[in-house]
Amino acid sequence: MGMTRKTMTEGRSIADANVDLERDVFLRSLLRELSGTLENVVGLSEASGYISVVGGAIGEQIDTSYRKALAVERLSKDQVRDVLVDLKRRINGDFYVIEEREDRIILGNRACPFGEFVEGRPSLCMMTSNVFGSIAAQNLGYARVEIEEAIAQGHPGCRVVVYLRPTDNVEANAREYFRIEQ
Repeated sequence: MGMTRKTMTEGRSIADANVDLERDVFLRSLLRELSGTLENVVGLSEASGYISVVGGAIGEQIDTSYRKALAVERLSKDQVRDVLVDLKRRINGDFYVIEEREDRIILGNRACPFGEFVEGRPSLCMMTSNVFGSIAAQNLGYARVEIEEAIAQGHPGCRVVVYLRPTDNVEANAREYFRIEQ
């Protein structure tokens, strides 16, 4: 008798087993374990640095996609604000504008795109910092991103400030971004 795709174990099909595993869960688990391994091996600061490189590249890709879709050479400040909220919505985040001033955009977040997999993995916040920073800087010339509160650090939500102009006082946890001329 030939083998079938559904292996039976004591009357149950393995393919129908109630196992919480699908591509999204697998990829988020993978990122959690990668970031955790980096944090444990090289430390939080170095792990954040590695993840920031990836975040910058992803930010450039996302920026290019939005500019192409909107048929603009550069996004306006209002478009940058809306793109930051929209891109997170598209990946199951829940970002919203808390406050907007001429020199900054303050965003809140009620749900991390990484879900519960981000808890205890603050290096993953570099994805948000670098994606936001690279999009804002590439379109507006400069950005500094400060993550004041983060779900990854045990806060109930995130609070992210995107400064649009350089200042003399830069917090230790802030990252600066500049337009890259191409």
